Amino acid sequence: MCGQGKLAMETNPYAAPGAVVDDSRVFKGNDLEARKASRGQRLGAVLLDGLGFCICLLPFFIEGYTGYLARAHGHPTKASTSSIYAATGGVLALGLLIFNLVLLHRSGQTVGKRMLGIKIVRTDGNPATLLRIIFLRWFPIGVLGRIPLVGPLVALANVLVIFGSERRCIHDYIADTIVIVD
Repeated sequence: MCGQGKLAMETNPYAAPGAVVDDSRVFKGNDLEARKASRGQRLGAVLLDGLGFCICLLPFFIEGYTGYLARAHGHPTKASTSSIYAATGGVLALGLLIFNLVLLHRSGQTVGKRMLGIKIVRTDGNPATLLRIIFLRWFPIGVLGRIPLVGPLVALANVLVIFGSERRCIHDYIADTIVIVD
């Protein structure tokens, strides 16, 4: 009987779990290098994000095509129908933009990045802020990309730099960010 009592004292069923759990979302030096997203993952995320916006803007394309067909056959188009299509497309695109911004703020991911399990972080492993993503990652390349004659070259150079050993685009260097597997 004494042996059983001693055993019962050693294993307390009400004790807190003893498992060690690493809750830290900050990654250190070499871990980040090993966790960098592949070029294919990054391309896939951009394509998925673009597809999402194309789907949202589908009402614009439908309205344009049906309006073209109606005019080609001599039928007038209704302005109210065009407005409904335009409003629907605009609301859907704005909703997706806001959703992506919320995801970027919370986890450094867009819908496409989330689907492929990748995210944006700083090069030291800390989360990238939404302001950094917008004003350092998107804005400079977006502005330079709008300059006639120079813009297409900047946009092309931005994405081609990913083929370097660092697997980072120019916007990553400007914003001091990398894209890693989550």
